[in-house]
Amino acid sequence: MVEQMTGAADTEVDLLIADDHQLVRDLVASHLRAQGGFSVTTADSFAAAQQAIATQGGFDIVLLDFAMPGMKGVQGVADLVAANQGKPVVLFSGLARRETVMEALARGASGYIPKSTSAKSLPNAIRLVLSGEVYLPASFQSAPPPGAGDSGLSPRELEVLRAVRGGLMNKEIANRMGLSEVTIKMHVRSICTKLNARNRTQAAIMAESLGLD
Repeated sequence: MVEQMTGAADTEVDLLIADDHQLVRDLVASHLRAQGGFSVTTADSFAAAQQAIATQGGFDIVLLDFAMPGMKGVQGVADLVAANQGKPVVLFSGLARRETVMEALARGASGYIPKSTSAKSLPNAIRLVLSGEVYLPASFQSAPPPGAGDSGLSPRELEVLRAVRGGLMNKEIANRMGLSEVTIKMHVRSICTKLNARNRTQAAIMAESLGLD
């Protein structure tokens, strides 16, 4: 089911809250509406979120509950990112494992806002994402990037990362290594997760700290 609530007359931000808990949807939507500058639509399932995006043509930002009915793990996140026409999709969950969040970032998510975020901080977190930044709670940001000794990358992943750092695309890496392009994509995804990198570009930059030439 899709519901829409509008705040100020001259709304600036079209926002979708996709969450199966009605209390959460209502409280967050009411709070943002009271702030002004938000036009809020809510959806109670993954299918309803897809329908809302198809009808709207993309929201400025989507707050997506990772545990919502119809979700297919991080693949659901990737599907919604693609459907939302490149506009930010942020995980909005109670508790999320670091590995899950980092994999979601690698699949195109723009951050993770815990449901424990204070009412005062929530609009600021949303505006940060809208400015082009990735929002993560302090507990995630405090972890240092892995070094050469603890990156956790396998020899095959290190080889793929060297190729990425060299500017090769997945198809070129696949041809060089004699693997399928799908396998290379899986390796790149795993590399981004292990390095806490948002995308392959950031992973390539981080490769320098691992001593890769």
